[in-house]
Amino acid sequence: MIGEEAMINYENFLKVGEKSGAKCKQFFTAKVFAKLLHTDSYGRISIMQFFNYVMRKVWLHQTRIGLSLYDVAGQGYLRESDLENYILELIPTLPQLDGLEKSFYSFYVCTAVRKFFFFLDPLRTGKIKIQDILACSFLDDLLELRDEELSKESQETNWFSAPSALRVYGQYLNLDKDHNGMLSKEELSRYGTATMTNVFLDRVFQECLTYDGEMDYKTYLDFVLALENRKEPAALQYIFKLLDIENKGYLNVFSLNYFFRAIQELMKIHGQDPVSFQDVKDEIFDMVKPKDPLKISLQDLINSNQGDTVTTILIDLNGFWTYENREALVANDSENSADLDDT
Repeated sequence: MIGEEAMINYENFLKVGEKSGAKCKQFFTAKVFAKLLHTDSYGRISIMQFFNYVMRKVWLHQTRIGLSLYDVAGQGYLRESDLENYILELIPTLPQLDGLEKSFYSFYVCTAVRKFFFFLDPLRTGKIKIQDILACSFLDDLLELRDEELSKESQETNWFSAPSALRVYGQYLNLDKDHNGMLSKEELSRYGTATMTNVFLDRVFQECLTYDGEMDYKTYLDFVLALENRKEPAALQYIFKLLDIENKGYLNVFSLNYFFRAIQELMKIHGQDPVSFQDVKDEIFDMVKPKDPLKISLQDLINSNQGDTVTTILIDLNGFWTYENREALVANDSENSADLDDT
């Protein structure tokens, strides 16, 4: 034992392997032992870590078989309708979704499936490799809903939980003022803090799939996933396409100025002194450090780890204001923490 942790050496590990049944033999190998061997000076591994490793392997195997049943073409891919069927039939097995009304199932399935396709099908081919589904963490999040004791915090941060799905759908209904089931540009402009620029919203409606100039729930979900996950490459790719007005594959001074001018106009409307574009442009290029000093590619934006900040500065007045006043806000937080400590 090391504290609470039971350990086992290689010799005894092999003995246990001999005593276990034929089904388990594949896990009692030198390769598996070496994989789980970390820093123990006596060359032992944690029994619990080994147990969890086997559980994970078996779960992946079972899930692969489960997903393959929905692979109608037998090519190792799932189309959108295949994944919809898989999730629809999964709902009754997830206790955390017990409270969902049957009438909401189709919206829930759409919300869940969209996350898989938004992140795992960046080229929008309409299908995802089963291997990619298994390799990402989304299935873990979805199957976490089997846990009847799941904390409120975990539910709030899990896209697939009932509260999360109802929150996203509820926001959509609140934005839909004329109750026609679709969102116009004006309705979408009230999203979040209602401070996104008209120029950016114009681009959303130019580039995204709309019906008579209005956005349906599925298109809205892509929009929400992009804005709520701005650090992720797939989300940056979505926003970058909107910012790349000339469709050149990069952002230059012209495109940055095109979007930032709208931020300056909003600042005037709100009685704030507009900030010089020259200063903001220099800050953006300093943050991103692109390979070419005159243009920013999507890869530059991803590599810089500043993509979320840069995109926020260009599309959202509230986001820009937060960035501009970040030092004052940090100082304020520190003062508030100090006051709390004093009390």
